[in-house]
Amino acid sequence: MAKTLPKTDVVIVGVGWAGGIIAAELTKAGLNVVGLERGKERKTEDYFMVHDELRYSMRYEMMQDLSKETITFRSHDNVRALPMRQYGSFLLGDGLGGSGVHWNGQTYRFLPYDFQIRSKTIERYGKDKIPADMTIRDYGITYDELEPYYDKFEKMAGISGEANPLGGKRSSEFPTPPMKKTPGIQMFTEAASKLKLHPYMMPAANLSENYTNPDGVARAACQYCGYCERYGCEYGAKADPVVTVIPVANKTGKFQIRTHSNVRRILHKGGKATGVMYIDVTTGEEIIQPADIVVVTSYVFNNVRLLLMSELGKRYDPSTGTGVVGANYAYQVVKGSAVGFFENKQFNTFAGAGSLGISIDDYNGDNFDHSDLKFIHGGVISLSQTGARPIQNNTVPAGTASWGPEFKKQSLHYANRTLAVGAQGSSMSFKQHFIDLDPTYKDTFGDPLMRITFDFREQDKELAKFLAERCNEIVKEMGADKVDFLKELGPYEIMSYQSTHNTGGVIMGAEPGTSAVNNFSQMWDADNVFVVGASSFPQNAGYNPTATVGALAYRAAEGILKYRQSGGLLV
Repeated sequence: MAKTLPKTDVVIVGVGWAGGIIAAELTKAGLNVVGLERGKERKTEDYFMVHDELRYSMRYEMMQDLSKETITFRSHDNVRALPMRQYGSFLLGDGLGGSGVHWNGQTYRFLPYDFQIRSKTIERYGKDKIPADMTIRDYGITYDELEPYYDKFEKMAGISGEANPLGGKRSSEFPTPPMKKTPGIQMFTEAASKLKLHPYMMPAANLSENYTNPDGVARAACQYCGYCERYGCEYGAKADPVVTVIPVANKTGKFQIRTHSNVRRILHKGGKATGVMYIDVTTGEEIIQPADIVVVTSYVFNNVRLLLMSELGKRYDPSTGTGVVGANYAYQVVKGSAVGFFENKQFNTFAGAGSLGISIDDYNGDNFDHSDLKFIHGGVISLSQTGARPIQNNTVPAGTASWGPEFKKQSLHYANRTLAVGAQGSSMSFKQHFIDLDPTYKDTFGDPLMRITFDFREQDKELAKFLAERCNEIVKEMGADKVDFLKELGPYEIMSYQSTHNTGGVIMGAEPGTSAVNNFSQMWDADNVFVVGASSFPQNAGYNPTATVGALAYRAAEGILKYRQSGGLLV
C-alpha cells in the first residue's frame, strides 16, 4: 500500500531547467515546493578534472539507462515500432539538472514568425502554401509578449552574445559580451559579409567573462576547454540548473529535492489534480505526494507519457486528427551541412566551447521569399567551434576508405584542416507524426513505453537540400580547396546522432480544441496542472529550444503565482 506524505503547495516533476526555474521563482515568493527527480543528485565537484571522452561521449555516462526505460520508434503507423536499445539520433538526459547539465549552451531566441507561423504564412502566401496534412499552429502568444521572459532567462544565465540583426526586438543587450572570435569564425564572418549576409556571434550560455546574476549567483568565465556537450562543466562557466536556479531555490529553505523518485501517475479527481504517485527507486516503495498544484517539467517524452498514463487531457487520434495529448510531435532537420577541406591552412579546432560560433539567419523563418520554394520556414546556419575531441573527430573527404592505410593517412592530414558550416533546420508538424503509448513494450515498472511515429517528409527534404547548398556557398567563399555537402536527405533513421531537440505532444495554443495548454502552460482540462517544456511547441523552429523553454518557464511561474491567488483558467 502506498505511503501518503503531508500535502505541499506545489510538486514539480523533473528538476531540470524548467523545474529549477519554477522552483526558484515559487520559493522566492514563499511557496513550499517539492521537486521529484528520478535520477541522482549532481554538483559541480562531480566534474573536476573529468575530461573523459570515452566515459561521457561514447558510453553516455549522463544519459538515461535504456535497459530500464527507452522509447519505441516507427516511421509510419502501419508497421510495428521497435525499442531504441542504443543511443543514436538523440540523447535522453538523467539526473538533477536534466539535459541542462550536458547541453552545449546554444541559446537562441525564436523569431517572431515562429510564434505566429500559421497566420503569418497564410497572410503572405495564402492557405495553399500549407499542405493539408501539415498541422502547424500559432502559439497563442507573440514574440513581443514573451520577450520580457527571454530577457529574464538571459540575465539569470549570463548569456554571452550580440544582437541578431534579423531577429526580434530586444529590451536590453546581452548581459555579457560575445565570446572570442577564432580564425575560423573570422573567415566565416568575412565570407558571409561578402555574400551580403548578416553574421552575428552565437548566443552562448558559456560565459565570456566572470558574471554575477540578479539572484547574486557568481560564476567564472569559460576556459574554452572544448568539453561541453555530454559533459558537466567543471568551472560552472556553462549555465546549467545546478549552478544557477537550483541553489537559489535551496537557499530559501522552502524547496525539498527528492532524487531517485520516479513519478508514475498524476492523481486527479473532478477535473483537478490532487498530487502525484511515485516510486522511490532505491527502496521500491510507492509514495503519494499530495499537492495543491502539480507542475510537470520533465523531458518531452515523459511529459506526454505521464499525461497519457494518468488519463489527463484528450488523447490524440491520428486517424481523425482529434485530441491533443501526443499530437504535433516534431524534431529537427540538422543534416544540411558542408565540410571544407583546406590544404594550406591549419586550425586549433581542439579548443572551443559548446556555443562558440557565428551564425546567420538570412535563410531562417520567413526572412527570405518562399513563393517558389517547396517548403516553408528554414534554419540557422552556423560555424561552431565546440572542440574537436580525438575519438569522435576523424573527418576525411568523401570517397576515402573507411579503414586501413588511406583512412589513417587522410585522418592525420586533415585533423586540423577542416571547418564545417552546418544548418539547423526547422521541423513542421504533420497529422501523421505523433507520440503515444506503445501497446507491446513496457518499462521496468510494467508501464508502457512512449512510441514515436515520425519520418522526414518532402518539406524536410527540400529544406535540407536548400540549406546545404547555402552552406556550400559560404564554405567555398571561405576558400576551401574541397567541399563535401549534403545532396539529398534520405528517410529518418534513429541510429545516427542529429540533435536532442524533440518537441510537441502537449502543445500550446489559444483554444482547447487544438491545444493542451494555454500560454501560461496551464492545462485546459485541469487548471491546477502546468506542463512546461519543449512539449508545448506546436512545431519546431530552426534553432535550439532551450531559451524558449526557459522563457516559457518564467511565464509559467508567473501564471502559477496568479493561479495561487485567484484560481481558474488564466487569461
